[in-house]
Amino acid sequence: MVTRRVEDTPESFAELFGTIADNVAQVVQGKPDVIELTLLCLVAEGHLLIEDVPGVGKTSLAKAVAASLDCRWTRIQFTPDLLPSDVVGVTIWNRGTNEFEFRPGVVFSNLVLGDEINRASPKTQSALLEAMEERQVTVDGHTHLLEPPFMVMATQNPVEHEGTYPLPESQLDRFLMRLSVGYPAREAELEILEAHGGTTPIEDLTPVASVKDIANMAAWARNIHVAPALKGYLVDMAETTRRHPALALGMSPRATLALQKAARARAAASGREYVVPDDIKALAQAVLAHRLIPTPEAAMQGIETTEVVDDVLRHVPVPRGR
Repeated sequence: MVTRRVEDTPESFAELFGTIADNVAQVVQGKPDVIELTLLCLVAEGHLLIEDVPGVGKTSLAKAVAASLDCRWTRIQFTPDLLPSDVVGVTIWNRGTNEFEFRPGVVFSNLVLGDEINRASPKTQSALLEAMEERQVTVDGHTHLLEPPFMVMATQNPVEHEGTYPLPESQLDRFLMRLSVGYPAREAELEILEAHGGTTPIEDLTPVASVKDIANMAAWARNIHVAPALKGYLVDMAETTRRHPALALGMSPRATLALQKAARARAAASGREYVVPDDIKALAQAVLAHRLIPTPEAAMQGIETTEVVDDVLRHVPVPRGR
């Protein structure tokens, strides 16, 4: 595979981004917005949580992204009896060499698909925390680095389903975005019946980008310009959530940084070298809603954090001009 030089122009970045999205769309029909957000999360060097009811294509989306990239990927099927060592690895005694050696777990990949992550115990879920935040794993006092790019794409069923464990707040905060796939429109579901009726489209996918392509795209996105006025807009949004009467916990500085990273990736995917307010507003729900904690009173009233994000976007003045 020929590595693309996405660092040359914003147009080449947008072209490669569109090529990957079109490849994934061969498997996931009728969900261009979901595909776009998934790839933005990848380019922004974040992790993705896909939450929805069974059967709407959560796993297919993750597998289609992995199949579109010429990278190493692994899958973890989370179950109640899964152990932390199954995820991060274990140190064992090698009788042949008379020394301990480290056997890496499934997390040592470029793309990790964690299927039904909330069916594992909280202890096993927590095994991913260090890997997701610091791109490294510490086992028996020894630290092992994870090679970039590294992304965790986790799927989970709604917490109301039997046999699930809610993800702890500390782990939710590690996910750059949380998405819901949703049911397809009528036309899209007809396409699904046609495409998936007798074959498996994902088996026909070929990689259209390499590990180096993704690394180049991530480096390009990191250098997208964010004007001081827009940085002030992000901070104003954060302060508004921290004072919001419906929230017990507002945006953390990590959340502010996450929204800036995602906005940079969206600007690059649009062929721009600078962020505009629409980038921030378009990504606010996916980046922020799962990080906000409502007050007990708001929860009893049925107020969703998505409603709070909409309220914040309405009341925080948008900066004018570049």
